[in-house]
Amino acid sequence: MTDPAAGGPDPARILVCDDHVVVRAGLLALLDSAPGIEVVGEAGTGEEALALAARLAPDVVLMDLQLGAGIDGVETTRRLTAGTGRVPHVLVLTTYDTDADITRAIEAGATGYLLKAERPEELFAAIHAAAQGRTALSGPVAGRVMANLRKPRPALTDRERDILAQLATGLGNREIARALFISEATVKTHLRRIYDKLGVDTRAGAVAVAKEQRLLP
Repeated sequence: MTDPAAGGPDPARILVCDDHVVVRAGLLALLDSAPGIEVVGEAGTGEEALALAARLAPDVVLMDLQLGAGIDGVETTRRLTAGTGRVPHVLVLTTYDTDADITRAIEAGATGYLLKAERPEELFAAIHAAAQGRTALSGPVAGRVMANLRKPRPALTDRERDILAQLATGLGNREIARALFISEATVKTHLRRIYDKLGVDTRAGAVAVAKEQRLLP
């Protein structure tokens, strides 16, 4: 889009979402000096980001993953990108670079994933790319994504696949044990093995990696 009056492209409209006030203030000061970028709002929670995005219609939401109380950055991203009509692109900006975090964010609909350690010029370029719907990844993140694509799928046993499938439906250990007619202790043992094979340490991480690598039926 172009601004007829100015004869140049419209600035990318940005909503910043980060629960740390000092970090948010630093980002606002940094982005204020960036060419072609206009910050239209700031949010400290996922719920606030959803409300502001509906009202301000930003091109890009700069999203932290950990937001303290309330919904986290992944769930906020999912809700932002699941809307109808004009929805914002979400560019994750975080300190977390685990496989599980990256997978969950991308599965939720994030257009890009950037680490807070990046140089300002890299952040500005990523924002402009995200505003155009193009993928923007930090170098280390891109490396992890490529490595995951290249490595062979984990060899899960039939029982581990059964438990993983139950896990994906949201069942707890006791419910899984009942559904598969095994003890709760057996479920816990299999879960530890599943976590080790998938390289995760949480239930959500296991499900995210399983979906990414098509390990679920």
